[in-house]
Amino acid sequence: MESVYWAVAVGAIVAGFVQGLSGFAFGMVAMSCWAWFLEPQLAAVLAVCGAWTGQMIAAFTRRRTSYWQILLPFLAGGLIGVPLGTYLLPFLDAAVFKAFLGTLMVIWCPIMLMSSRLGHVRVRSRLANAVSGLIGGIMGGLGGMTGVIPTLWTTMTGLPKDEQRAVIQNFNLATLSVTLLAYIASGSILPSMLPSIGLVMLAVLIPVLAGARLYVGISQSTFRALVLSLLTLSGIAMLVSSVPQLLAR
Repeated sequence: MESVYWAVAVGAIVAGFVQGLSGFAFGMVAMSCWAWFLEPQLAAVLAVCGAWTGQMIAAFTRRRTSYWQILLPFLAGGLIGVPLGTYLLPFLDAAVFKAFLGTLMVIWCPIMLMSSRLGHVRVRSRLANAVSGLIGGIMGGLGGMTGVIPTLWTTMTGLPKDEQRAVIQNFNLATLSVTLLAYIASGSILPSMLPSIGLVMLAVLIPVLAGARLYVGISQSTFRALVLSLLTLSGIAMLVSSVPQLLAR
């Protein structure tokens, strides 16, 4: 049990630091660690709580511009997607969950790495933004990974960095808050989870602030390349772990 708490703490610290740097990615980083040690339902709850805590810290320590015209379609889709993801959460299979997450990371992270060399998608419709938010909401309900698809979409459409960061942070805070409420209402948060939740919330405090401070002094492109490379390797490791289990069935 003690080793599990260590895994929870380490995953939260690393993910909190990355979130402080980038404004997103807590769920992706934490899950790459926790999926090896925790049941999917517990990992999902911890990811949501940790990501929400990080976003709340950022909300109170840094001034944000909302860019409401861009943000609202994302929020509309996200608020529909969260209940869908929450509904699907109890039905998750551990091996399938790791395979899905690993595949997502192996596909998404290299695309993000190459996105600076690719031409931007010249579609910025509200419907497309809402669909992106819908998928983000579903992934939020499944494990706190609200920012993955919206971040990919806003990057591919060439949204300026400051606007992108503000939109994603505000989207994440709103959808994570709804996800947390949905988990509470649905009974997904069990009393036995409370010690781990408390550990995660405490573990992210300093890393989030440290990451946000360091973000000011380093190149965003250098940081993104490093983190996405590590996440790609984590995704490969998950696939190596889960695929043999699935093939054996």
